[in-house]
Amino acid sequence: MHNEQGAGMRAAVELGRRLDEGRSRAGLNQTQLAKRAGLARATVNQALSPRGPVPSVDTVTALSRVLKLRLDELLRLQRDAKEAENPDTASGAGAGAPGRPIGQWEPHELEVHPAGSGTDVSGPGVPGLLSLPGYVPRRHDRVLADAVRDAVAGRSRIVVLVGTSSTGKTRACWEAVQPLAEQGWRLWHPFDPTRAEAALAELGRVEPRTVVWLNEAQHYLGDRAVGERISAAVHRLVVEKERGPVLVLGTLWPEYAHQYAAMPQPNGSDPHSRARELLARCTQTVPDSFDTEALAFAAVLAEQGDRLLADALTRAREGGRVTQDLAGAPELLRRFEQATPPARALLEAAMDARRLGMGLHLPQAFLTDAASDYLSQHDYDHLTDDWAELAYAELAQPVHGKQAPMRRTSLRPPRRPPAPSADVGAPVSASAGPVVLLADYLEQHGRITRSLLCPPASWWDAAHTHLTRVEDLRTLAQAAEDRHRLQWAHYLRHRALVLGDTTVLGLLAVAREEAEDGEGAEAFAQQAADRGGASVLAQLAEFRERIGNRAGSEALAQKAAHHGHPAVLIRLAQLRGEAGDRVGAEALAQQAAQLGDSSALAQLRWENAYREGDERVLWEAAEHGRPSALVRLAVLREQAGDRDGAEALAKQGVTHGTTIVLTRLAELREEAGDSESAEALAGEAAVHGSTYTLVHLAGIREKSGDWKGAARLLQQAVDRSDPIGRIRLAELQERMGERDSAESLARQVAFRGRPDALLCLARLRKDSGNLPAAERLFRQAGGGIALTQLAEMRQEAGDDTGVDRLLQHAADIGETVAMLRLAVMREEAGDRGGAEVLAQLAADRGDTIPMTKLAAMREEAGDMEGAETLAHRAFAQGDSSILVRLILNRTTTGDWERVENLARHAADSGHPSRRSGLILPTDLRKDVFLRLWPNGLDPDGTPTPPWQPFIAGTPS
Repeated sequence: MHNEQGAGMRAAVELGRRLDEGRSRAGLNQTQLAKRAGLARATVNQALSPRGPVPSVDTVTALSRVLKLRLDELLRLQRDAKEAENPDTASGAGAGAPGRPIGQWEPHELEVHPAGSGTDVSGPGVPGLLSLPGYVPRRHDRVLADAVRDAVAGRSRIVVLVGTSSTGKTRACWEAVQPLAEQGWRLWHPFDPTRAEAALAELGRVEPRTVVWLNEAQHYLGDRAVGERISAAVHRLVVEKERGPVLVLGTLWPEYAHQYAAMPQPNGSDPHSRARELLARCTQTVPDSFDTEALAFAAVLAEQGDRLLADALTRAREGGRVTQDLAGAPELLRRFEQATPPARALLEAAMDARRLGMGLHLPQAFLTDAASDYLSQHDYDHLTDDWAELAYAELAQPVHGKQAPMRRTSLRPPRRPPAPSADVGAPVSASAGPVVLLADYLEQHGRITRSLLCPPASWWDAAHTHLTRVEDLRTLAQAAEDRHRLQWAHYLRHRALVLGDTTVLGLLAVAREEAEDGEGAEAFAQQAADRGGASVLAQLAEFRERIGNRAGSEALAQKAAHHGHPAVLIRLAQLRGEAGDRVGAEALAQQAAQLGDSSALAQLRWENAYREGDERVLWEAAEHGRPSALVRLAVLREQAGDRDGAEALAKQGVTHGTTIVLTRLAELREEAGDSESAEALAGEAAVHGSTYTLVHLAGIREKSGDWKGAARLLQQAVDRSDPIGRIRLAELQERMGERDSAESLARQVAFRGRPDALLCLARLRKDSGNLPAAERLFRQAGGGIALTQLAEMRQEAGDDTGVDRLLQHAADIGETVAMLRLAVMREEAGDRGGAEVLAQLAADRGDTIPMTKLAAMREEAGDMEGAETLAHRAFAQGDSSILVRLILNRTTTGDWERVENLARHAADSGHPSRRSGLILPTDLRKDVFLRLWPNGLDPDGTPTPPWQPFIAGTPS
């Protein structure tokens, strides 16, 4: 037996060692590993520790998948360790007390609702492992914590949480018992052959230091045959001191709690007398929603990287039904993945509708027609006449949290005061047909998983046929244009125009202008002007101005102005002024002024007066509160030798709430060599609440070599509690050789919440070659940035000792710069998998720079496919910069086959230059999309044949 236990211990140690080494190679900390494996962090910690309980088969399987370790070897070690840990169970004797150590349970085994999708655990008979978000404590957790403290102190307790479905009752119990796991308590969940039978058979054998888990307690206390006997046995277990301490935890829906608590009618039966007695004074209500305090706590966890909570808060923050959203999410996903083909097609059509910008209420007729191209030919051929009715009924079935994948809803009639001419008794117009709501979780799932896809032709045709909200049509038309589906963009805008939306005329005009159909563009613009929408003429005029067609721009601007829209002249004047054409800008401003708007002319004259020093205009501007006019006037006075006049203007600026004039005068006098006067002006600014002038002036003196003068000014800023002044003074003292003073001051600043002071000092000591002192200060500063810079310092010094460990530590606490450094190091070492893991971790935190860096490295190495794979992943994360760069690089090298593949990918998912907000060196749409596909693309991605637009309601 002793040898067997020794072998088991060696197996447990070896299992923990292999798992921990795998974690280190993957570049993950325990929290990150827990999230990827779908496990609780405590479970991962115990699995990696040689002193913890032996992990379950499920835990080992999940960790093996994430860490890419051989599952068969790990399971052999797990089995050997488990048999040594519990030899009675291994031999089949089964003589122990009910339950097993708490640390050997997984939360989903105890019916805690998972909150994320199941991990891809392969192998027969292996259950899917599911994710849990961070835990948000609420009021009922205090009651549970008190019960746990009593149990630890030797007093048996029972607590039953009462709440509706998916409000977090079971999760609260799971979190409550975690302190007992550390003290070796057991947990027993009566379940087999039935809950009631298991409980009745084994309650008498429960030993001290056991948690009795009665989740869904109605299955025990409400059993018609033995419920009352179970209630009595539980009561006896809790009150008999010699059997304690034990902790009984249960959950109930409110309807069962009311049923058991109800007093019997006179002369009536009393089927729940024992249950009523047991539950008296031990129930605790769990509210349906998070209160303000809980929502705030959840928001903090979300900000710290809890993606499950962050996602749930985007959907459920307003109503506070966070736990219901989390509990329903996995089941909603399962229902989507296992839906019948027609139901899945409806869901995918609805997902596309929401991600492309349609409103919440989706017309059922639209979805029904849209769904056809989402079906394979085989599934389409097997549709029955009532397929839609059956599919909608399937999707309306609720899951946890009272959610359904898709459900019918009713639009509320508008409640607005009637117009004076309206018939007050007229009925409200009915909706154009039934509408449905897509579950929020599935909407988000669609936004992520379908973000790179363009909807099929049936979807666009159904939108054109069925949609009547001009807002939807306008939004979907823009979505079609972003995906270079130019023909559908035109048809949808024309449909909106027919329904009375004149705002699309401008977009139709610009689209024709881009297609080099100037005549068609002007026809649309003129339609808008005839309907009172001269702004379309102005929009087209501005478009022509931007592409360099000045003659065409001015002609349209004149038309717009004469249709009552002179603002376009002002806009063109601004554009020409920015381009340096002052004469053209002045002419347009004069025209606008003649039509009654002199704002552009006034602005141009002010700019000229500022440049030329026209004091009359500057005085007028100063009187109207322009600080820049006061500064210019003060400079002119100073340069003319009127120092008193300049200072009077500075005081006038203080009266108007600005010290900027004092700062500029101090700068001028310092440059002129009058340091005493400059310092006096900086002091006056400080008296009026601005220490910026002191710090700014100190910087000028430091550059000129007057370090003592700079230190004196910075000390004045420090005396006035200026944090920047403190940091600058510490840096200056370091340069002056006053290292003790510098370090003391930097520590003071760091203690007041600015650790960057120590970082600055550490960098200065590194630059001076004092590496030991620099390392000490980097470590004192702490945090991911300091550790990253310490690692960089070692590398620069040619000392790679501990660099990987320092960067890993920085990455573990969320420093994405460290993740980038590690990713690059692993890429250069040939460990592409490790590099990609780190890049994905950074992307999960919202930083895609490591991924784009790896893509650039692979492109430079000639690995075009590897670069494109990472570019696509970054694009899916919302960063299109590398994809755009790859497309532009391919155009310069003439590799149009690759350009076309990349550009089609970009087009399918939306115009990348708009998504990224980049200022591109070339217009991707004009120079790539239109060059490849001048007529646009069809929904399936094939080039659209030449087509003619509709103008004025008829084909042109």
